[in-house]
Amino acid sequence: MALRTVCTAALRAGTGLRVNRARTLVTTAALRRRARPAGPMPNEDIDVRNVETSEKYRSYTRYFTRAEEANNQQVWWKTYRSYVEKADPEHGAERVDVGLPYYRPRRTKEVRERRQVMKDNKKNVELERACRLRTFKISLDRVQEIWEKNSGPLDVKRLADHYGVFRDLFPVAYFLPQVTLRIGYGRDASARVHYGNRLTPTEAASAPQISFEAEEGSLWTVLLTCPDEHLVDNEAEYVHWLVGNIPGGAVQAGEELCHYLPPFPARGTGFQRYVYVLFKQEGPISFRQDVRPSPCHSLADRTFKTVDFYRKHQDSMTPAGLAFFQSQWDESVTDTFHNTLDMKEPVFEFIRPPVYHPPQVKYPHRQPLRYLDRYRDGKEHTYGIY
Repeated sequence: MALRTVCTAALRAGTGLRVNRARTLVTTAALRRRARPAGPMPNEDIDVRNVETSEKYRSYTRYFTRAEEANNQQVWWKTYRSYVEKADPEHGAERVDVGLPYYRPRRTKEVRERRQVMKDNKKNVELERACRLRTFKISLDRVQEIWEKNSGPLDVKRLADHYGVFRDLFPVAYFLPQVTLRIGYGRDASARVHYGNRLTPTEAASAPQISFEAEEGSLWTVLLTCPDEHLVDNEAEYVHWLVGNIPGGAVQAGEELCHYLPPFPARGTGFQRYVYVLFKQEGPISFRQDVRPSPCHSLADRTFKTVDFYRKHQDSMTPAGLAFFQSQWDESVTDTFHNTLDMKEPVFEFIRPPVYHPPQVKYPHRQPLRYLDRYRDGKEHTYGIY
């Protein structure tokens, strides 16, 4: 009886093993049929069984010559870089720093000073008590002052790159704004100009109050321009204010080359950038060619290019400060066009394309009850538009 049981189990195991092997063979064959054929292998055309008959370069010089010939052959494709460089020769060109030399303090010195401040704070009993009682206050003016001295110029440069200021005013050039401009509109200078904040044309209707740190006997130039405002030429700008030969930080004592004109972004053009650039002069400059008639209410006379102005005086001045804001149309722009510039106000409108509807089907399945309203002929309906 035991022998019969063992034989039966062996027969069942053998049958199951043959079935499993058969399934494995069938699955492998199916996977081989589904797999994509491999592509041509490298050097597939070389007969490896008879290497002596294959062509030999015989020397490295001959191999190098053949490789150069293959590299210089014309191909049907072009790289993206060659395409862009052909369309724009200045694409990818390295930008030039035209600003004042920047001397960043050593990292070891900064770390040493920071550790010393931390040690002093830990020993300060009053500071610990104020922090524990949550009565400690931080002076934001002190924080602003430290930021301006340490990483302020680099952060402002990043913001200017983000808003495309250097790209539109100084092509293939940039500078680090190391002199901080403090610009405020209004009697109390409450409307401040920072780095891309929004101000209305009403707030910027009159000349602002400008202050900056300057050495005694130094001369400066302040420029306010808009690279987005020109109504005829996309590459040109409108100069809104230009003051040269400013002694020290007294802007009112400088030579006003073009009187102040408030922003006038046309209706429908969105936000536009208004950039203040501060130049440090090497000495007195004669701005006879840059003087505009006073008052200057002609847009043709206010047509301006910052890069041309800088190239004309690049040996005598260096850009040192930067600030800019954004502005959009409001009611005061209409008054500026009609009364100040004495011209008709341009208005730009966005024409929306017609609403797209898919082709009508005979039996609309799972559609709203007013499905046919969108395909009606006649007057435009205010309802039934999905």
